[in-house]
Amino acid sequence: MTRFLLPLAVFVVLVGFLLVGLGLNPRQVPSPLVGKPAPEFQLQQLHEPEKTLTSKENLGKVWLLNVWASWCVSCRQEHPVLVELSKSGIVPVYGLNYKDQRDDALRWLQQFGDPYAVSAVDPEGRTGIEFGVYGVPETYVIDKNGVIRYKQIGPVTVEALQNKILPLVRELQG
Repeated sequence: MTRFLLPLAVFVVLVGFLLVGLGLNPRQVPSPLVGKPAPEFQLQQLHEPEKTLTSKENLGKVWLLNVWASWCVSCRQEHPVLVELSKSGIVPVYGLNYKDQRDDALRWLQQFGDPYAVSAVDPEGRTGIEFGVYGVPETYVIDKNGVIRYKQIGPVTVEALQNKILPLVRELQG
């Protein structure tokens, strides 16, 4: 009798793990950096390569870091949302142009609009790796102390902006 119950018990446990796994949202991959200081960086600016953007420049303010690329299809989906957010002036949006060609990135921003206060260039993706980028687009909410408070994996949607990002930004600005 036990020789039938043991395989049945193993099967039930495996089915339980499968059901739990299917219920998880792949867009909600936990980031080990949430609640920790954002990685320090000093990168060339996209529009003015002779200038740099550093992570320390934004200490004292709440800001968003949006990781994007001209070759990213999903970045086109979120771009109008970021353009409107930028126009609102609620929170500054900085770009991290990830593994892209400068000319392609500049052309893309000229074509679709530039929502970024400044966009920095990460041609090899090293800074992206330090931020734990899984793929573009990703957006980080960073507080006045330089601590990552939220990570949006995938495109920023109107819903994500209204339900998660902006309420958090307002709370952190308060």
